[in-house]
Amino acid sequence: MTTVTPDATLRAPASVLVSMAEIAALARVKRPVVSTWRRRHGDFPAVVSQSSGRPLFDGAQVAEWLITSGLGNAAPAELRSELALFGIVALRNRFTPWQLVETLGSLLCLRRLDGRPLTDGVNSLPDDAEVDGTLWSAVLRRAGRIDAEDDFVLRELSSLDAAAAPLARLAEDLVEAAYDEHGAYEWLLAARSRLGLDSLAADAVAPELRRLLTQLTDLRLRLEHGESLTLADPYVRAGDLLAALLDDTEDRDRVTVLAADPDERLARITRRRLLLAGVGELDLDVQLGADLEEGITDPDLVVTQLPYWPGETRSVLAALEEVERVADLLRPGCTALVLGPADALVDALRDTEASQLRSALLRANLVEAVIALPGGVLPFRPGYRPALWTLTRGPVREAEGKVLLADISADRLTADVRMRLAEDVLLWRTEGFRALDGHEPRYGRIVPVADLDRSFGGPLTPPAPPVSAIWSDEVKERPALIAEAEARLERATAAARAHESGHGPYRGGVLRRDGRLPRRTTLGKLIATGMVTRLPGHRVDDHHLTADGHHAVLGPDEITGERPVGARRIDRLLLATDYDRVALTEPGDIVYTLTPRLALHVDRDGFSVVAFPARVLRVAPDADPPLTPRVLAALLSAARGTGRSPSAVRPARRIEDYQLPDLTPGEVRRFDALLAETEHRERLLRAQTDALAEARTKTIAGLADGTLTLGNPSTVRNPPTG
Repeated sequence: MTTVTPDATLRAPASVLVSMAEIAALARVKRPVVSTWRRRHGDFPAVVSQSSGRPLFDGAQVAEWLITSGLGNAAPAELRSELALFGIVALRNRFTPWQLVETLGSLLCLRRLDGRPLTDGVNSLPDDAEVDGTLWSAVLRRAGRIDAEDDFVLRELSSLDAAAAPLARLAEDLVEAAYDEHGAYEWLLAARSRLGLDSLAADAVAPELRRLLTQLTDLRLRLEHGESLTLADPYVRAGDLLAALLDDTEDRDRVTVLAADPDERLARITRRRLLLAGVGELDLDVQLGADLEEGITDPDLVVTQLPYWPGETRSVLAALEEVERVADLLRPGCTALVLGPADALVDALRDTEASQLRSALLRANLVEAVIALPGGVLPFRPGYRPALWTLTRGPVREAEGKVLLADISADRLTADVRMRLAEDVLLWRTEGFRALDGHEPRYGRIVPVADLDRSFGGPLTPPAPPVSAIWSDEVKERPALIAEAEARLERATAAARAHESGHGPYRGGVLRRDGRLPRRTTLGKLIATGMVTRLPGHRVDDHHLTADGHHAVLGPDEITGERPVGARRIDRLLLATDYDRVALTEPGDIVYTLTPRLALHVDRDGFSVVAFPARVLRVAPDADPPLTPRVLAALLSAARGTGRSPSAVRPARRIEDYQLPDLTPGEVRRFDALLAETEHRERLLRAQTDALAEARTKTIAGLADGTLTLGNPSTVRNPPTG
């Protein structure tokens, strides 16, 4: 457990004691790495305390050592902020999570309002208790003077006594790590789950969705073309969406913010957050209540997330009424982004009243775009299906009577997807529909509202794939690609028939053995007698691997079939300069792995690089009695006891202990010929199945998106039954 030791002075930060597991989390490495650092680096910080037998280290010393040594995966600023957060988490036994977030936020806000550090004017005293009392009294006096009307901090700070003085020092540590109060507060709110405030984080959206919403608002361009802008959020909660928008612009002095929330704690957290983000006091109005009163000015841009209700109690009609209230805030030319449940915003509706309301919103020329979003963008509610409406009152004339329907529910919100979708919506917002030279959406369809109205209560999903997808090169070339696959199928079938005609049907000539079973040997004995040589694999840096190098790289993924052989390659010049001790495989080498399971691959062509933990078995060409790589690989793959239980860390036995029959030279020769024949026939069949699968897949895709139709080929006039 992380502990905090009181300071001797106000100038020294609180001494945070951290365990080795916490050092690993601090440096973003695995726990054994810290043990390696202690063993290999003599200057690693010494143990300063013990807790239940666990060594504890001074967190500040560890952070400075990580910064100086350059080890670990965390930047210096992150190390300092994480260290401060460790100290905050350690105080959960003295303060509730709400007290930590509210008090630290208030202290940061007070520091910003007063323009000077919290410890200014307080001299260090020899007694810790007296220091804390003096510091906290000074903090309360400053809060009463600066926030006399209790708009930001007075209530939270007045509710605590001098025992909260360590929080003032931790607030200073956060500011030092983050360079300003705004960054410190954002770090604190990002750690709300670690502090135990899951309720405060429950409405948080994934960073990818926040970036998409920022792109869809185009706030930066709006500010460049106007003197000022008013943002609004009638369901603001902790202010995540508004904070994300403000982070995207440097012109915060020209932004006015309106917000509301029925929870007073959340409203005050948001008020402090927006003030620290750079919004002026006179340009900030965070109201308490369920309705947003347009007090300072009318909103130009509304971005909000509808209140969450569990599926069992969720009302589709209520969600649509919330959307209607958001639409009422818009004046002509203004835009709103509304994040809400897909069952109200996208899905087919069963309730007549809800269907009437959604149709009325569509007919009012308010709905600009309807976007079905992928699941998981609300991390605390993975089963929640979200959707997004963009609303514009008074759209451009070319967009009247139409709506853009997009569905990215099956896509990941990558940077490319976000950019293309935002481009679709923004061009639709500015240009509307242009028949000949307009932008064709890449993630949706432009649909007349009249068509949606006729399918009363129907789903708001694109009726067909985007036009840009239908007329893409891949779709236009699909008939030719299908014809090419059919031609390959015909050639592969002819090759299989020719082989069958020349060699007859497959017959293994397998008989039941009479007499004694063959004696057993082990791979270890074959290695000891020189019939087989075992060679190591090599450690290869993943950054050196490409798709077009000269030498194939064979690792566990290739051997087990998780990745195609040849998908990872390395350049011969890089191999010669950085891996001068790496030996290439020879034709016929057996590459094997025991991790995650036994798998073997006979490298027919050789000249490959074997990546550890894979290894190589090389059969001596003059082995006596004779043995072939193909036979050895087959026998090893069928050896008993090669697996492991699900909880085992290592295999049940070493590969040297694997037992296999000591076949006679004649059996080895016949077995090798049989294996060669089966492999050849498998290749012939695989060529047929691959060509048939490609033709089938492309045909299904073409019929599914409506770009292909079927004639009457002779092969399907009398389809097989059963």
